[in-house]
Amino acid sequence: MWVASNQGAVKLVFPNQKPVFFVKSVDLADAAEILHNENLTFNSKALELHTFKQRTIAALYFESLASFYQARKLLTEAKVIHYESSVRLEERFLMERFIYGSIRFERTGLNPSKPFEIMSPQIRPANKALQTKQSTAKNTALKIVSIDIECSENGELFSIGYYSNAPEYSNKKVMMIGAPQNDADSDYIEWIDNEKKLLERFVEYINHIDPDIIIGWNVINFDCRVLCRRALKHQVKMAIGRGNTLMKWRDDRFDNSLGYLDLEGRVVIDGISALKSQAFQFPSFSLQAMAEHFLGESKAIENVDSRLETIIHDFKFNKTKLAKYNLKDCELVWDIFEKAKLLEFLVLRGKLTGLELDRAGGSVAAFNNLYLPKVHRGGYVSPNLPENGGLTSPGGYVMNSIPGLYKNVIVLDFKSLYPSIIRTFKIDPMGLAEGLKHKDDPEADLIPGYKGAWFHRTSHILPDIINRLWQQRDEAKLAKDSARSQAIKILMNSFYGVLGSGGCPFYDPRLASSITMRGHWIMKQTAEWIEAEGYTVIYGDTDSTFVLLGDDCNSKEANKIGRYLQDKINNSWINKIEKDFAIESCLEMEFETHFSRFLMPTIRGSEMGSKKRYAGLIEDPGGKRVVFKGLENVRTDWTKAARKFQEVLYGLVFDDKDPSDYIIEMVNAIKQGKVDSKLIYRKRLRKPLSSYIKNVPPHVKAAKLADQYLVKHGKKPRYHNKGWIEYVITIAGPQPLENINAPIDYQHYIDKQIAPVAEAILPFIGLDFEEITSSQMGLF
Repeated sequence: MWVASNQGAVKLVFPNQKPVFFVKSVDLADAAEILHNENLTFNSKALELHTFKQRTIAALYFESLASFYQARKLLTEAKVIHYESSVRLEERFLMERFIYGSIRFERTGLNPSKPFEIMSPQIRPANKALQTKQSTAKNTALKIVSIDIECSENGELFSIGYYSNAPEYSNKKVMMIGAPQNDADSDYIEWIDNEKKLLERFVEYINHIDPDIIIGWNVINFDCRVLCRRALKHQVKMAIGRGNTLMKWRDDRFDNSLGYLDLEGRVVIDGISALKSQAFQFPSFSLQAMAEHFLGESKAIENVDSRLETIIHDFKFNKTKLAKYNLKDCELVWDIFEKAKLLEFLVLRGKLTGLELDRAGGSVAAFNNLYLPKVHRGGYVSPNLPENGGLTSPGGYVMNSIPGLYKNVIVLDFKSLYPSIIRTFKIDPMGLAEGLKHKDDPEADLIPGYKGAWFHRTSHILPDIINRLWQQRDEAKLAKDSARSQAIKILMNSFYGVLGSGGCPFYDPRLASSITMRGHWIMKQTAEWIEAEGYTVIYGDTDSTFVLLGDDCNSKEANKIGRYLQDKINNSWINKIEKDFAIESCLEMEFETHFSRFLMPTIRGSEMGSKKRYAGLIEDPGGKRVVFKGLENVRTDWTKAARKFQEVLYGLVFDDKDPSDYIIEMVNAIKQGKVDSKLIYRKRLRKPLSSYIKNVPPHVKAAKLADQYLVKHGKKPRYHNKGWIEYVITIAGPQPLENINAPIDYQHYIDKQIAPVAEAILPFIGLDFEEITSSQMGLF
């Protein structure tokens, strides 16, 4: 295990660790016979542990990982049930010692031949997370370098750039193949004779900088993969791992676009994966788009095709310009990581859950890391994954809405409703096992769940975990530590999803149902209490309740009513839960928002109210702003013209202004070609183009035309294996931006983009889109 410390990187070695899994005691003899027949060496031991169905357990310990994996395979084939065989040795080693993210060890047992290596150190959890402030060189435990390569379409390297926080070394460099050029602003460029020497020089720099973390954009599946393949071609040893170990690449067996990187002693973190781990959602995660979003900066070239052509051109004729472009990408990645606090988040996530810094997703692994050692101490082993992926559990509560255009609607939200339900009603996998164990005992004091669930009042784990996380999040909020607060929020909110996922060994439909169905009961009861106060609930969604106050209410009065209802509901829940269950309520409702104007639209083509779709006007000291939820304005599969039209149209209606002139103006602008650049559709291709046979939607037709055009002009197809496509609808049908050869079908955009937006709100103010636009046409 490699660890980073303020005294440098250290390798901790723990020999003779024995991988283990478990079998039921009644199956031990059969398991032993099967393994002995294959001459597998193991030790068995009876344990005071049980399955969740109260069967006693024995452990099987193996001398090597090879024998562990072989034994697992043999028992699976023989249909001998075994438990926790998917837990990796290193994960079990750390979690059973409650070591998450950071570690404290005694610096003894140094290996004289390897001064960075310590054998069998005494270890324990550390209290403080590592520092990750890239912008501050001093007192920084983690050394970080941002890398980027420039290459041809076939992967031939032109240059490699890096940007680093290593204080003792130049913090920026571009190694460029070619003869030196006498440019004033090129002191950061190092000129290299050929590709082989470029790779060798890169190895030297990485080992000299000795980073703990390498960051980049698509850095694993592009930069590192290209480097490994070019190194293989030139027989260059990519010995950039710690201890002079090689960087190795392995292609994914099922997806040629993916692969796996092995780099000992360093972590390679892709910016795209890091953003997704922090629950960021964007239409595009390209470096261009993220630089614009986080930094307000832009790359010099946006179009992928022209970018490659420009790179090739600059490598031939303007290498200094290419070097500047190469370095800029390194700096943009660095700045995005810093602005979004990505490394702070990942380090904190690791300290909370034990997840590796480069782990994408991992909510199930995080839950297992936290839960498994505690369930062992509670006397149980983990169940196995459910067969056939498990059953579907009820979703969150969504009430039928009352459509209309309203004045003064307030929103009351339950703070972290599902974690609060888990805390309050002691919903927990081990608690369920203990509850079912005692359900027929008349003396047992259990808490009822749903679908036959019973939960033990005191023998549980998850409610206590959430309690501690809740306290830590409150502390983080007080300290204005947004990265820590976000890490805890994501972790707490993941627990419901994990318990309802067939990919989690602790899955049980009674667990997820006892959370969501309890949520349904809470939301319905809350609405009843609010309406008993004389107000109308026009909508409810998962944890939010929308309350109509009426026309005669100013902002000050709305805020007063919101705070009153908040306190009223919280007190009502305290009393009801104490009375009905004799437990303490952890439910907390908050007055969230006051909309001075609010639209709850109908389902398109129906008089029924929609769900998860609304818009509202918020007026506060910062000014007026319209909030959209689920409508075209926030949907990236609608054009920019439609989204802008909706924003302006709703603003006019909310201000009680007649929108007719604006509607006519927009329709005319489309017909006159004034907004062509905003009529572009952008959609994801979720399957390879070859899989679309019978049903071929417009964006697929456009993608096929684009690839045909690219191949015809000597370029590689871009869309054959998923991706994003941009296109317009012409009188000849959908056409990609790469090759528009027919006039745009303006009537399509009026009928399919503008009219639906207008028809969602105009009926509420007595107007009709067709009448407005046809009367304008009648003037001519």
